[in-house]
Amino acid sequence: MKKKNVRAIFPGSFDPITNGHLDVIERGIKLFDELIIAVGRSPVKNQLFTPEERVEMIAELIDQRKMPGVSVESFEGLTVEYAAGKKADVILRGLRSLTDVQYEFQLAMTNRAVAGIETIFIMTSEQYGFTSSTLIREVASLGGDLSNLIPKSIQKRLKQRLKG
Repeated sequence: MKKKNVRAIFPGSFDPITNGHLDVIERGIKLFDELIIAVGRSPVKNQLFTPEERVEMIAELIDQRKMPGVSVESFEGLTVEYAAGKKADVILRGLRSLTDVQYEFQLAMTNRAVAGIETIFIMTSEQYGFTSSTLIREVASLGGDLSNLIPKSIQKRLKQRLKG
């Protein structure tokens, strides 16, 4: 029996990417042959970094950590349409808390009903269960220490951006 090549997408805003995101990526690539980190362009969210900057930051981290099978690109529009265009088999999502479960469950059911695509969930590691990009931006804006929550290169870029 021939093994199926499984392609997954991991969509998000990643503004900025956190150690929690990286945890999900590192564990997700063990499940899939190919993992595309899909940086969404949201007209609704007030974003700190441009999609191009976020793709660049994530690509640097992937290169540093030598993650074969992982790529990153930005996209616009519906995640399910992007997934279909990439011929993705599944959508990967990280879960942090019970609050995430309710929202993500509804989203996964909608994606399956609308586009027939399955969603696979990975629970984030305990030390990142409370972390979100929004919280990271808030702590950074108040000068807090983020060294345990985001990579050094991201922390440096975040400080530079908030100075400006």
